Amino acid sequence: MDRKQEQTEKARPYGLLKPTALGKIPGRFLLHQEALPSLPVPPLQQTLDRYLQALQPIISEEEWNHTQELVNEFRKPGGVGERLQKGLERRAKKTENWLSDWWLKTAYLEYRLPVVVHSSPGVVLPKQDFLDRQGQLRFAAKLIEGVLDFKTMIDNETLPVEYMGGKPLCMNQYYQILSSCRIPGPKRDSIVNYAKGKKQSRHITVVHNFQFFELDVYNSDGSPLTTDQLFIQLEKIWNTSLQTNKEPIGILTTNHRNSWAKAYNNLLKDKTNKESVRAIEKSIFTVCLDAPMPRVSEDIYKSRVAAQMLHGGGSRWNSGNRWFDKTLQFIIAEDGSCGLVYEHAPSEGPPIVALLDHIVEYTKKPELIRSPMIPLPMPKKLRFNITPEIKTDIEKAKQNLNIMVQDLDVKVMVFHQFGKNFPKSEKISPDAFIQQALQLAYYRMYGHACATYESASLRMFRLGRTDTIRSTSVDSLKFVQAMDNLDKSDQEKANLLRRATQAHREYTDMVPAKTDCVMCFGPVVPDGYGVCYNPMAEHINFAISAFNSCADTNAARMAHYLEKALLDMRMLLQSTPKSKL
Repeated sequence: MDRKQEQTEKARPYGLLKPTALGKIPGRFLLHQEALPSLPVPPLQQTLDRYLQALQPIISEEEWNHTQELVNEFRKPGGVGERLQKGLERRAKKTENWLSDWWLKTAYLEYRLPVVVHSSPGVVLPKQDFLDRQGQLRFAAKLIEGVLDFKTMIDNETLPVEYMGGKPLCMNQYYQILSSCRIPGPKRDSIVNYAKGKKQSRHITVVHNFQFFELDVYNSDGSPLTTDQLFIQLEKIWNTSLQTNKEPIGILTTNHRNSWAKAYNNLLKDKTNKESVRAIEKSIFTVCLDAPMPRVSEDIYKSRVAAQMLHGGGSRWNSGNRWFDKTLQFIIAEDGSCGLVYEHAPSEGPPIVALLDHIVEYTKKPELIRSPMIPLPMPKKLRFNITPEIKTDIEKAKQNLNIMVQDLDVKVMVFHQFGKNFPKSEKISPDAFIQQALQLAYYRMYGHACATYESASLRMFRLGRTDTIRSTSVDSLKFVQAMDNLDKSDQEKANLLRRATQAHREYTDMVPAKTDCVMCFGPVVPDGYGVCYNPMAEHINFAISAFNSCADTNAARMAHYLEKALLDMRMLLQSTPKSKL
């Protein structure tokens, strides 16, 4: 990831004091970043104690005793632990952030499974009320204008600084999400970013019927195109791509990273192909104009859209209408379903959600100015020369993708009985409440607790990415074991629930969206669940995923148990007075 280049002009100190949406504030971003503290290296003893704490509820007593022996050996003065700790502390002195670089490489760039399902999250937006091509293109034009409006704030360094618990947060990820793309490599991928420097990207990529177009989104004077102008350009694209291309080149990006790296090098041997791929990589973002989804009943519609956002439905549907290495892809289908999929390496969810909230608000605004109709150049179609070898690569990628699509079980559940207002009324953090419901649902299904990973933010530190909240704690285990125990009183159970929610750390990373959307991602282990939730005031959106190839997991069953757990926990709290712990 490119480090923000040092700016030559002297940063003006008033930049931080006067956040303003007007004009440029050069150097403000740099000033803000430099004022953030560095990520500290936690003391060795604390790290080891927390490691043991995290293991206690999920392993047997025998394993626990054995692990304690190993940890005690590791923590001896002058031992391996101390040596490694000193190494970490030396690294922390030399780098801006001792963890972020490792995290980026290990969690993303060296991860070899496909980004589709295994890494890239999807977001389902509320269904739009258009039902035809006109409506689809009009909405797409407005969305593009909304993203460009947000981009202006990034470019001018006028983005309002975010705070959490009164602390300013690192804003670096906002500068990584536009004009960036992942590039496959044989052992490790890389990220290119064209947002900085003299020659900034001026175009987006539009994909329709598996065909890619380069669309300039700025006028010669540097002003962004208006909705009217964008609509006309999108119509031109639509009309010149009426036939579905036989070879969906984008499907190559769904493959295992090593296979895709080989195919990528092969693809780029041809000059035309190389130019087309570079145009996609350099584009600010991608807009996918999808064919309508197969008609389904209302209750499974949202789950089907979630699958469309994650993988496009397979080679026969919209999966070829993507370039999955692109950081941001907005998906708008003819039937009103829309959302996005993003490549996870450059950014966590919150900056994406902030961008989404901005766009959704923007699309609701009435259009004030009718733009004069200056004739605009034809958007450029990106051409590809398909050799027999590339054709074979596409066929292999199709087969692998379709197996993946068949294997993913995703269920979107809108829990209507209550939202975040209920736990708040009980003085409980909504996030902690939902996490305990997940623990209870899992325990009732399987009779034991399991390792649970919840993202937490490290953005209060310079270049901070994520930390992990281990939601399964000794306290959460005591609560779930007591919940269905007839020997325990309701008051005891309620006290245990409250204690478990208080033990839950508060700096969770999934900043909820203002927009009534739901994020979704695949499970990160073969026998696990991926659970995403967005608590609104009076309802909660859940997306639950599992793999069909695992006989033990089932997304619909988990959704059923989760619903019951939430209702039982509400009943428990309502039937007992708020006691002092």
